[in-house]
Amino acid sequence: MNLTQIDSFLEAEPDLDLVVVESGGDNLAATFNPELADYSLYVISVAEGEDIPRKRGPGVVDCDLLVINKTDLAPHVDVDLDVLEADADAVRDGPWEFTNCKDGEGVAAVLDHVREGVLFA
Repeated sequence: MNLTQIDSFLEAEPDLDLVVVESGGDNLAATFNPELADYSLYVISVAEGEDIPRKRGPGVVDCDLLVINKTDLAPHVDVDLDVLEADADAVRDGPWEFTNCKDGEGVAAVLDHVREGVLFA
């Protein structure tokens, strides 16, 4: 059903180079099939806890880019960013980025990954 909607949208807007589809869900990726996308980002929040990468959910492990957002909240939720960094390195073969979208930190790096992985692939 979603692919039909995307195809209809592309017919109406043929000059688009990129279509972004957001899929809500959990770390089990139960609501999204990554085979339907050319490139996938998985976004977690520091406020979810520093153990999220350690759980090795498919969203964290299998996405093209893991984004660890809301780094500014780390001191308020007792999260050690060094632990998150080590865990992200340990469970992923692919890239990941820290971001604080509220202040724009790390957003340029995420855009660079998307450009490299999607637009220039």
